[in-house]
Amino acid sequence: MREDLEIVARQLGREPRGVLAIAYRTPDGQPAVVKTAPKLDDGTPFPTLYYLTDPRLTAEASRLEVAQVMKWMESRLGTDPDLKADYRAAHEHYLAERNAIEDLGTDFSGGGMPDRVKCLHVLIAYALAEGPGRVRLGTEAVALAAEHGNMRGTAIPEDWPTLDDLGITLEEAGEGLA
Repeated sequence: MREDLEIVARQLGREPRGVLAIAYRTPDGQPAVVKTAPKLDDGTPFPTLYYLTDPRLTAEASRLEVAQVMKWMESRLGTDPDLKADYRAAHEHYLAERNAIEDLGTDFSGGGMPDRVKCLHVLIAYALAEGPGRVRLGTEAVALAAEHGNMRGTAIPEDWPTLDDLGITLEEAGEGLA
């Protein structure tokens, strides 16, 4: 774990705080998502259970955000009841996982869940840590990163669902992605 934390510190450009475990490691062996304590050592609340650290993934999450992917995802929450239910279930699972470690006494999870899509970094970290079946919008964000960022097999598993598998395209997902 010590070697992993040294890598994470280099990835972040600072010492990581509250790390409980490496929640996801890339196919090329790098720690990429850390599971963090709900409170830091000094008692500061830190509600982000899964934190994205791999610079390739964080850069691609930022590119997807600039392309307005969050706006596209959020608009679908208002029109697709199944997607909305999936997002709510992912929010409740996130809270349950975090509260099992330490209950912060809040219903805030992360990334805008369950009503908004506010941060692709959180959704990508959550999906990579939990796998492609946990949060549909996170699964989609990882698939978008895999294709747009050409990271399948390096930062993202080779067998992660593709955009074709998910029935989405780069063109519909964000401005200038195709």
